[in-house]
Amino acid sequence: MSAPTKHRSAEEIGRTALGPRPFPELGEQRAAADLDTVDTTLANGLRVIAVRRSSVPLVELRVRIPFGDPATSSTGSTHAARAELLASTVLTGTATRSRVDVDTELALVGGELDAAVDPERLSFTGNALVAGLDTVLDVLRDALTGATYPDHEVERERERLVERIRLARSQPSVIARESLQRHLYGDHPYAKEMPEADEVSSVTRDDVLALHAAAVLPRGAVLVLVGDVAPDAAVRAIENALGGWTAEGAAVTPSPLPVVRGGDVLLVHRPGAVQSQIRLAARGLVRTDERYPALQLANLVYGGFFSSRLVENIREDKGYTYHARSYPEFTPGGAALLVDADTASEATAAALLETRYELGRMALVPPSEAEVDTTRRYAIGALLTATSSQGGLASFLVNLAGLGLGVDWFLAHPGRLASVTVEQVAEVALEFFAPSAFTGVLVGDADKLTPQLRALGGVALP
Repeated sequence: MSAPTKHRSAEEIGRTALGPRPFPELGEQRAAADLDTVDTTLANGLRVIAVRRSSVPLVELRVRIPFGDPATSSTGSTHAARAELLASTVLTGTATRSRVDVDTELALVGGELDAAVDPERLSFTGNALVAGLDTVLDVLRDALTGATYPDHEVERERERLVERIRLARSQPSVIARESLQRHLYGDHPYAKEMPEADEVSSVTRDDVLALHAAAVLPRGAVLVLVGDVAPDAAVRAIENALGGWTAEGAAVTPSPLPVVRGGDVLLVHRPGAVQSQIRLAARGLVRTDERYPALQLANLVYGGFFSSRLVENIREDKGYTYHARSYPEFTPGGAALLVDADTASEATAAALLETRYELGRMALVPPSEAEVDTTRRYAIGALLTATSSQGGLASFLVNLAGLGLGVDWFLAHPGRLASVTVEQVAEVALEFFAPSAFTGVLVGDADKLTPQLRALGGVALP
């Protein structure tokens, strides 16, 4: 029997008898060349972005309709409940198609079409073989202009949604997210990402029909199509299919959110919890801000990818968490920087201390040239990888369109990242990553956590 193989550490694997093993040279990162695109607005107010990408004989379609409450800005309304039920049933029947008809027609062209909603938008995501583009567009037209929301479909989806909401609200990550949104944004409708189960139970078919008529509108909406089709031909097909989708008024964009301001972290008591969820937030920058590329790189240095300072500290070095990250979140009228980490109860205070320590180090010990260069390569590579497929590019462009941007911003962004200097990253790090700029929530068992958190300070205890 052979002797067991000795386990080697990562450091041992990375070294040779002659010294550290050199990293292989990275290949040249090539930004997308000029794309064959059309960006236009139809007579009904629908913005259309069509991009030709011929990698595979498919088309990817994304629709984004701003979906703020057309009646009120109060979270006391049932808009979130009605919106969730609308998204769940908008593709379940029209005057000419049943749910089975919709699914069958799409399947015959190798396609699919789904709907989803959040506090900011109603979204449709679809794809098909190029030969099936007209079919997908016709099914979409039928749903946008003539969804009937059959009683039995509304009843079935309402029951499913109620059960999903009740289950979700028992999950620590959902509790943490909802607590953070309330802490940051108070009673703003954007903070209500999930309706209450009893609100959904009270929604009727007539409520959903009324919301569709009032809020599913073309003016202010955008449709992105990426695929193996000439952009001009794609726009003609879209106009032929959706030109008759007309309405008075425009889709409702939610009002801007209040700016996130630093302060104490709020401890949310979850009795008996053996783990804690740390959620921190600070003010961010929108993509159109000239400092955004520098902030994007600063975020990567701090906690935005696996080799970041935060991950190296509380995951790799100390083992406080398996998962830690920081990332930007773009909100109506603004942006935020978020930090997430889950940890065992006994390590919670120490993990929060080290997370704050890395924020302070980020602000006061500027990233080195090597750190900035590594994150720059990562950022450009991640962007190009994420948009290399038709679906990835379509999803990225529809999110840009929600900010009023388009293909030109996407094409120019690798160049903006390439031109960021170490000094610019240091400047935004000092301004945006100071521990005093952050607030947030910590969800865990207060009985276990209070003594250490009281000693640590900066935490509002229940």
